[in-house]
Amino acid sequence: MIPPDTTIGKVRLRVADQDDLTTFYERVIGLRAVDREGDLVRLGAEGGEPVIELVGAPDAPAAPSFSTGLFHLAILVPDRAELARALQRVAGTGWRLTGASDHLVSEALYLQDPEGNGIEIYRDRPREEWRRDGGELAMATLPLDLESVLGELDPGEREANGMPSGTTMGHVHLQVADIPAAEGFYNRALGLDVMVRSYPGALFLAAGGYHHHLGLNTWQSQGAPPPPEGALGLDRYELVLPNAAERDSAADRLAQAGADPERLDEGVVAADPSGIHVLLTARDG
Repeated sequence: MIPPDTTIGKVRLRVADQDDLTTFYERVIGLRAVDREGDLVRLGAEGGEPVIELVGAPDAPAAPSFSTGLFHLAILVPDRAELARALQRVAGTGWRLTGASDHLVSEALYLQDPEGNGIEIYRDRPREEWRRDGGELAMATLPLDLESVLGELDPGEREANGMPSGTTMGHVHLQVADIPAAEGFYNRALGLDVMVRSYPGALFLAAGGYHHHLGLNTWQSQGAPPPPEGALGLDRYELVLPNAAERDSAADRLAQAGADPERLDEGVVAADPSGIHVLLTARDG
């Protein structure tokens, strides 16, 4: 129902200390501030499109620990050598990882920014290496061999200055209040395909046979309310459709499902059943 070339676009975060967060995403993650507009900073890879937006909100309340919102945003690098450079960069700044996993379809590093927003940096294995198990895509959470990843670098290679061209926002993973309700919104109304449902308390959906553009879980948020309006954390994330007609068709399906989408200059925004906002945009503008 949704076009196979639908992708995730920018993730917008509301932050208390915009300068501190901008420095973090530049120094530790390797992105660059590519645009500033009022209280909004956009960051992306060198020569690439923005992938993260930081909205300065120094007086905003913190989101309660028991609330829906962002589990992590996931920055996709082009290959394993770039994952190694990302690991080298994080380690070189003294920032600590919160995890590192082999998911069979991908290899991933995990950390948090200074305000507690979750981040994944990952590389995909080639699609021909993905396998299916029991009628769904096989995914797992296994320990990642960091020494093997670092082995992709040439001996004595200097630390890379930043994220390379071709870096994108690969997926977002959300904390939702109820999996069936979220599935109704994202699968039955919006049209993303369910790729994996065997993880307890989680669901993974995608367009075009990707392993997931969207992860949903209730591991710490079953029955949780949304955070207060304007709280720190996830403001919205972007789902990019190939053209305006497909964007409007998706918005119409959400309206028919009772989601009450709102038209903005940049696209159409709607709240899912957990109060998380998704902005539908068109790649052709």
